[in-house]
Amino acid sequence: MNKLRLITIFLLSFVLVISVSLTGCASGKKHESTGEFFDDAVLTTKVKASILGDSRLKVLQIDVETYKGVVQLSGFVDTTDAANRAVELARRVRGVKMVNNSLIVK
Repeated sequence: MNKLRLITIFLLSFVLVISVSLTGCASGKKHESTGEFFDDAVLTTKVKASILGDSRLKVLQIDVETYKGVVQLSGFVDTTDAANRAVELARRVRGVKMVNNSLIVK
């Protein structure tokens, strides 16, 4: 599990570096500033790590996206309890303003 976490963090870091270099500095209703983008990338990484590290959630099919502090969870889980747990873990991450749950129970 540690290998998976390290690979995930490495890939997210790589995407972050590339994206920051291509993103402008101005913020608008539909565009994030570089700082906002970086903050969202950090939140996404923290939420993913929280979900992957939880012993009660044994799922790898949860996707996490963040835009201006709002976290979107999507993908598949086995139970409603698993979906609720993922939402709970995401809400606990400092900086998360809101969590949108689009998880589907198989």
